[in-house]
Amino acid sequence: MDFNLSDTQQDLTRMIRDFGKMHIQPHIMEWDEQQHFPRELFQRMGELGLMGVLVPAAYGGSGLDYLGYVTVISGISAFCGGIGLSVAAHNSLCVGHILQFGNEAQKKKYLPGLSSGQWIGAWGLTEAGTGSDAANMDCTAEKSDQGWLINGTKSWITHGKSSDVAVVIARSGKRGDSHGMSAFIVERNTPGFRGGKKENKLGMRASETAEMIFDQCVVPQENLLGREGEGFVQSLKVLDGGRISIAAMSLGIARGAYEAAVAYSKVRKQFNQPISSFQAIAFKLADMATGIEAAELLTMQAAALKDRNLPVTQQAAMAKYEASETAVKVATDAVQIFGAYGYTKDYPVEKYYRDAKLCTIGEGTSEIQKIVIAREMLK
Repeated sequence: MDFNLSDTQQDLTRMIRDFGKMHIQPHIMEWDEQQHFPRELFQRMGELGLMGVLVPAAYGGSGLDYLGYVTVISGISAFCGGIGLSVAAHNSLCVGHILQFGNEAQKKKYLPGLSSGQWIGAWGLTEAGTGSDAANMDCTAEKSDQGWLINGTKSWITHGKSSDVAVVIARSGKRGDSHGMSAFIVERNTPGFRGGKKENKLGMRASETAEMIFDQCVVPQENLLGREGEGFVQSLKVLDGGRISIAAMSLGIARGAYEAAVAYSKVRKQFNQPISSFQAIAFKLADMATGIEAAELLTMQAAALKDRNLPVTQQAAMAKYEASETAVKVATDAVQIFGAYGYTKDYPVEKYYRDAKLCTIGEGTSEIQKIVIAREMLK
């Protein structure tokens, strides 16, 4: 692997840093405290090509590779994990599913609007009673004269209320059958489709998380993604990319917390010297920096394999597991370095601390990542 940033990645890094300082950083606490999902921000990011990062130019996207995508998600998340989460879920899940498994007509119809940021995407797999056990989902899809009739509820969905286009996986066969689920594209104005409860979350509060409710929702046959019964298998492949997204988001959060801690340790004085001069603090910073570097290498490796169309399930799980756990540890240590100030909202590390925890849960918990890693190792 070439560990040097390409010219494109360097340009992306600078662009995101400038954009974040101007359009994200001034509003972080306002959005967090009000749980405000800043829809207009995503249209601006669409104009910069950040809402269709992996989408080819022919469909209105930026046509970047996964290494470029990691640069985008980690850069945005260094400012705000919630905004990073929304950009990641939109790109890797909804857009990624259509890009990977949609037919030409579906790609032409949906990818340009999603890539421009005019449409916000959602992806519905999880249910209240079937988080990691998705094969036992209750949401059903039955064939009808008009196409498919979907009934049920999806929970913990990013943009569950505000999305314009959602990819939904529903049970079209026997419960527990990995080939008994199908994937569908559902537009927001479809009768019988509505948003439900919006979650009041610990962190990532600028990113909307809500239910999607389907009550006799009729979806036309042409909105079936791939073949009937392929939905779960498709989801596993989509989640490989999603786990790289969470790893990248974790990196951004960890790096943001680490940089804040380093800066504070240099100006905060005790006993007439900066606290960075004390070994206890310096060693914490050394551990934080080392953990971030290790997680970044795993994430870059997974992204590079994805770009080469090589098997990535194990590497994506490793990257997601290590980076998410690192983000939690780094944010925790950052709060400790700030001391009492780290426990207040006057400084940014308490938000990094709250945001980081979701990274160990979304796209499969840390425990699920261990199962995936062990299963791949022992084949």
